[in-house]
Amino acid sequence: MGATYWWMLFGMALVTYIPRMIPLTFLDGKELPPIVSGVLRNIPFAVLGALIFPAVLFVQEGNILFGVIGASVAFFIALLGGGVMSVVLGTIGVLAVYSLFI
Repeated sequence: MGATYWWMLFGMALVTYIPRMIPLTFLDGKELPPIVSGVLRNIPFAVLGALIFPAVLFVQEGNILFGVIGASVAFFIALLGGGVMSVVLGTIGVLAVYSLFI
């Protein structure tokens, strides 16, 4: 392996380390305002929704109803308080039955 490889590896490590270390260094022991901490707590859910929603529309080519039914079932099971595994397995089960009839 050449020196270019090691410099590239070091650069990638540095680029991922800096954004993680800056908040720990500058915000250590400081309390964030409630509005900021509320926004930061909701970011993972917003990102997850943005990643999943487009896939719902294109899960089966030419059949948008497949994705809509799957998303609806998953939402309903989650709304009832089901855990992640029950949501996933329930949605797979409903879509497996639905795929038998299309």
